[in-house]
Amino acid sequence: MSRPSPLGQYPASANLASLQEKMANTHLRDLFAEDSHRFDKYSLEAAGLFLDYSKHLIDDEVMADLVKMAEQAGLPAAIKAQFSGEKINNTENRAVLHSALRNFGDDPVMVDGQDVMPMIRETRERMKSLTESIHSGEWKGHTGKTIRHVVNIGIGGSYLGLKTAINAMTPYHKEGLDHHYVANIDPNELSEVLRKVDAETTLFIVASKSFSTLETLQNAQAARRWMLEQGCAEGDIRKHFVAISTNLTAIDQFGIAQENTLPLWDWVGGRYSLWSSIGLMISLVVGYDNFERLLKGAWEMDKHFQQAPLPRNMPVILGMLGVWYQNYFGAESHAVISYDHFLRDLPGHLQQVDMESNGKRVRNDGSTVDYQTGAVIWGGTGTNDQHAYHQLLHQGTRLIPVDFIAPATTHNPIEDQHPWLFANALAQSQAMMQGKTQEEVRDELTAAGMSADKVEQLAAHKVIPGNRPNSMIVPEKITPETAGALIALYEQKVFVQGVLWQVNSFDQWGVELGKVLGNRVFDRIKATEEVTDQDSSTNGLIQRFKHFN
Repeated sequence: MSRPSPLGQYPASANLASLQEKMANTHLRDLFAEDSHRFDKYSLEAAGLFLDYSKHLIDDEVMADLVKMAEQAGLPAAIKAQFSGEKINNTENRAVLHSALRNFGDDPVMVDGQDVMPMIRETRERMKSLTESIHSGEWKGHTGKTIRHVVNIGIGGSYLGLKTAINAMTPYHKEGLDHHYVANIDPNELSEVLRKVDAETTLFIVASKSFSTLETLQNAQAARRWMLEQGCAEGDIRKHFVAISTNLTAIDQFGIAQENTLPLWDWVGGRYSLWSSIGLMISLVVGYDNFERLLKGAWEMDKHFQQAPLPRNMPVILGMLGVWYQNYFGAESHAVISYDHFLRDLPGHLQQVDMESNGKRVRNDGSTVDYQTGAVIWGGTGTNDQHAYHQLLHQGTRLIPVDFIAPATTHNPIEDQHPWLFANALAQSQAMMQGKTQEEVRDELTAAGMSADKVEQLAAHKVIPGNRPNSMIVPEKITPETAGALIALYEQKVFVQGVLWQVNSFDQWGVELGKVLGNRVFDRIKATEEVTDQDSSTNGLIQRFKHFN
């Protein structure tokens, strides 16, 4: 385990470092034994989500000092700045207002002296109208047939968030409209999708703010060529393409009608864009009414985040706990495990939301951090994962905090399967907390009739230390509202951690370098002469690629 790196810039940090030493030598079993009200004290409900954080290495003093540190970091003012349209993305001089996209209040939200809410409402109405024209059959393809397939062409935030939300709302999908995604530039992905659709009944959504993202533009152009090859005339291309972008010139050159274009704004980051016109795919798959319910669920979480005091604020609590383990215990990763098949894509979306946001090495002022930022986010679904990596969670050498997400009810009850699923989630949470002592193992093996020698030989292997911190997030059911609240919860948790780490959670310059170098390498790959002007590894690998192509 790496050496912890406390946030020494805050006065509360010194006491937190001392408390860590105490808590590291305290077992969660003992904390529960000492306080019969621990569950009531360390749990809360907001926006349709119930959070139990009692199985964490905390006490009242730890939580009080974490709150002090959040206050010393200026978190209350930072929350206000985010929602008021201040340009908190300081490296790009941009506001951060994905929250405005899911705002259903009457108050203005100002950016550069302009209230952005009227144009947000207008865009929502256009999304609703476009959705209804597809569902009603009014929108026709080039041969007069109605649309039966929708293909979203977009990568990163124009894909991961959409897929997560759409799968979360599987019980709400509209019949008669199949949906597909093309994100990767790998030609296998596009080819597989095109085999499943037909040109007469397919609508492509090209989702790219700049209309120049390499993967998206390459796939969109390939889809356009395919349409022409399938008999669609140039003038009818506009019947099969919708664009979500700000680059009207490029859209027009592509052949997409201006009336089939929805706007984006520079204060909407890609990983937060599912709430924007990028969410058109969500609206088409589940209906605009359910898309609006998704937005309202997120809005409820935003209101809680703005209004609840820090000690009873769900995103703040999760954010502070993450900092507690990373910067005081030396944890390096964080697992998110959902006990609901419809939430299977959530960990992948959270990887971008979290690691692209807070994977930063310098503070807002440009100085290098001397502490750890940004956890490695990973996870999956239960009970599948219990038969995979849970062994490492229980008996491995790493401290890995876990979020378990387990709805209390299911859309598809079958006998006792959902009670068994929920029981497994609770059991994993309980096992990670309490473990199994050597004495308990010895008693168990002895009671089974095992000899004393065999008991001593096997006992150490069966001991499970427990004391593994974990949270339980329990919505009643995964609905559009609770799905929206859940995604917004994690977005705001990431924001909280960025404030405590003093990093800009809304740029991603590390992503840009790979794009620049990719263009350069592509030029060398296409060149006819031998490549010698790169490093020896890159030169050699380019030559090997050319050998086979």
